[in-house]
Amino acid sequence: MTATILVLGRSGQVARELAKLGPPAGFELAFAGRERLDLGADDPRPLLDEIGPAAVINAAAYTAVDKAETQPEAAFALNRDGPAALALACAEAKVPLVHFSTDYVFDGEKPAPYLETDPVNPTGVYGASKAAGEAAVLAAGGPAVVLRTSWVYSAFGANFVKTMLRLAATREEIGVVADQLGRPTWAEDCARGALRAARALLDQQIEGPELFHLSGEGDATWADFAEAIFEQSAARGGPSARVRRIATADYPTPARRPANSRLDCGKIIGALDFRPRPWRQSLAACFEELETPA
Repeated sequence: MTATILVLGRSGQVARELAKLGPPAGFELAFAGRERLDLGADDPRPLLDEIGPAAVINAAAYTAVDKAETQPEAAFALNRDGPAALALACAEAKVPLVHFSTDYVFDGEKPAPYLETDPVNPTGVYGASKAAGEAAVLAAGGPAVVLRTSWVYSAFGANFVKTMLRLAATREEIGVVADQLGRPTWAEDCARGALRAARALLDQQIEGPELFHLSGEGDATWADFAEAIFEQSAARGGPSARVRRIATADYPTPARRPANSRLDCGKIIGALDFRPRPWRQSLAACFEELETPA
């Protein structure tokens, strides 16, 4: 009998990459969107009882960083309360859970890449809601893994790559922040990492709860990232624009972003033998998908 890995969130970047990759041998993937479980409002137990999953991957989240500043209740409902209830339900059923968090749990004051052991200090509502959610998942005590990731992009949905290409279609020059440092991450690597973590929990290679960082290899500013996007696009005959490097102060946003949100991935490499790819290499692969979208 084939075992089921339940994926919460059906239309987001990571969920769509999971659907594209397909299940590992001996498993099937079952996707539940908001119509089956509103994670911010519904009790997850009935769905878990109905499907009886071998493991759960939570790819549902409130991700509107700036909008969260005026919608804190919605952000905390989906990013803290829902994961807390899900983690407790999974712990009671002894079902492994993989949950995603964000680099925005950090304030950006550290000059070096962040370790899993560094204290969190979010600067906005979104980061605070995700920090509370990851803490709740880890505190539930079940076999769980929290994957912190950063600057996620893909051929699907709304993300920085898609935004830059859309703007370049009508502009010759685009101002892009050059004093925030991070690590772009292809959503496919997030999906692969989630499957690897789920399998490690199922095989009892790790017991959990565990926290790992998962981000693309290599540092970049948003301006660096934009220039690489336009290089890839131009090489394929797509839209391109000049990048005008600006300071964060020149592009004020409702939520304050960390100046440094680089994540050190040494722990996941050592514990799960999982190494995210260099982001420039992944970006090229993502563009192959953009040319032939699913």
